[in-house]
Amino acid sequence: MHRLLCLHAFLCCLSIAHPFCPSQCTCVFHGRIEGTGTRSVLCNDPDMSDIPVNVPVDTVKLRIEKTAVRRIPTEAFYYLVDLRYLWITYNSVTSVDSGSFYNLKVLHELRLDGNVISVFPWESLKEMPMLRTLDLHNNRINNVPAEAIPYLLNITYLDLSSNKLATLPSDLMDIWPPYNGAPISSNTSQKVVLGLQDNPWFCDCKMSKMIEISKMAETPVVLMDLFLTCAGPENLAGVLFQRAELDNCIKPSVMTSATKITSPLGSNVLLRCDATGFPTPNLLWTKSDGSSVNNTVQESPGDGIRWSIMSLHGILYKDAGNYSCKAKNVAGSAEATISLSVAGTISTTLPPLKLGIGTGPSNQGTPFTAPTENPNPLSIMPTVFPKTGTVSAIPKRPKPTPSNSLQKGSLKQSKNQQGGNGRKFAADEKSNKSDLSKTFKDLTIVEETADSAVLLWTADGLPNDVPLTVVYAPYGEDETKRTLETDAGSGKVLLDGLSSGMRYSVCLVAKGRGAGKDPCIDFYTLENVEDWGQNQLIIIISGIACALVLPLIVLLLYKIFALYCKGQNTGLDMEELEKESYVKFETISMKQRTLNSHPTELWARRPTHESERMLLCSRSSIDSQMTYKSDSSRSEYLC
Repeated sequence: MHRLLCLHAFLCCLSIAHPFCPSQCTCVFHGRIEGTGTRSVLCNDPDMSDIPVNVPVDTVKLRIEKTAVRRIPTEAFYYLVDLRYLWITYNSVTSVDSGSFYNLKVLHELRLDGNVISVFPWESLKEMPMLRTLDLHNNRINNVPAEAIPYLLNITYLDLSSNKLATLPSDLMDIWPPYNGAPISSNTSQKVVLGLQDNPWFCDCKMSKMIEISKMAETPVVLMDLFLTCAGPENLAGVLFQRAELDNCIKPSVMTSATKITSPLGSNVLLRCDATGFPTPNLLWTKSDGSSVNNTVQESPGDGIRWSIMSLHGILYKDAGNYSCKAKNVAGSAEATISLSVAGTISTTLPPLKLGIGTGPSNQGTPFTAPTENPNPLSIMPTVFPKTGTVSAIPKRPKPTPSNSLQKGSLKQSKNQQGGNGRKFAADEKSNKSDLSKTFKDLTIVEETADSAVLLWTADGLPNDVPLTVVYAPYGEDETKRTLETDAGSGKVLLDGLSSGMRYSVCLVAKGRGAGKDPCIDFYTLENVEDWGQNQLIIIISGIACALVLPLIVLLLYKIFALYCKGQNTGLDMEELEKESYVKFETISMKQRTLNSHPTELWARRPTHESERMLLCSRSSIDSQMTYKSDSSRSEYLC
């Protein structure tokens, strides 16, 4: 009896330990060999409306298909730590929480196709570091934001077909070869499969990389459907990606002022790069270690053109290296590198020192080496005190070190400020205050534009933190002065708010310095390209209008002049008309025969007067109405 009770208790415990399968699901355990295997769960009850919460914890594959589930709640599968395949397909899911896939560290495949998802929480992919397959086809997704790109780096199968996508981020293709810089490999395991068909794609510059990939013969990105078509714009509607030609879409190209530059230690360096492309590319300077550079100025003088200048002040050995200028727009990117080398030595000269108390032997020829933080070996020149002039008395010490010599020299210099050298230093300071123009060197204007300019200078003999006022105004107009506050060590300032095509004067005024002649420089701003273009357009339109109107004006003047001349000749025309209205009449009479006359000369002609002419005309008109009785009866006069 005792044995029966023990057997019953054992069977009860075994049934409790056995995983429980949800009532609306089917659980299958594969490979029951030596206690090893995998468990898969299939839930396809049409009446299921919620994600099941009592799925066995050792489940490897979970399929929820053709149910009434509408939402995937937060941490719906957090206890399924061994889950590798999750299929939630052809349901009615409309909402997915950002924490729905929490703790799925080994999930390899996620399929959510055949639902009505319009917004997918891309940030939830960070909870699945082993995910390789993401199937979202046949949904209502209309946007893939640029923020989703970091979460898609490890995805090798991405299906976005049969959605409502019109465009993709231009940077999405940069995570795959050849745009990520990696070489193109023929290894099939490194291929990336994309499903993009059945979407209303708007073929513009943002899609240029995708269109370019569709035209490549060999590429690691494999498209499920090669016959992708454009839905817009109107001139490309229905055109295949492989035959689409985009207008106003040009990859950037970068050109630098130089590829290698060698500059002396402590000098100022300007690096420039120019870029072209459409849309107008953006420029970014980076160092060889990938860090960005902030002290840059850039401007776009027109569409498709941009330039940038990077300035380095008082360069050190740590500033040496490669500087990259990267131009980028939605059509692509380009990069150029400038190599900067620093050459020169550090030379430090100590002024002659004089002991105030006692005298001692002069320690001439004592070298001093300036310390440096650069671990690289530097070429440092020792400075030897001159043998002439003021004798620097330094007490003898056995084996003096450079640091001890520097400290003691500084102490003795402070004690002797009231002596001759003190007066000399005061005179030097006074001479420096009297002429500020010698304090600033290389005062130049660079990169003049229509409304701005860059002022560069080199401060010689001034501390870098000395306040400095930049005063600038149109030439000869002192009442419109403007000022900018900076420091002497900056070496550069941007003058903006200028007028195009004008002459300006700019001066540097160091605060806390004595009165003197301030360094100034004059420059001209460029003409405004837009105003010039508008003026040219107005001139062209005016010329066309004049060419059309001038012939009409000439024709009108000709007509007026012709009418005026015709009015003057009216009297003369009337006289001519009266003269020409009459026929010259002649009287025909019988001529007496003579013996010597010609037999044919039967009629004779004689002229008629004006009065007879009028009479003949009236007589002829009467005779013309008469009816003659015989042919021999004829009118004597003809009109």
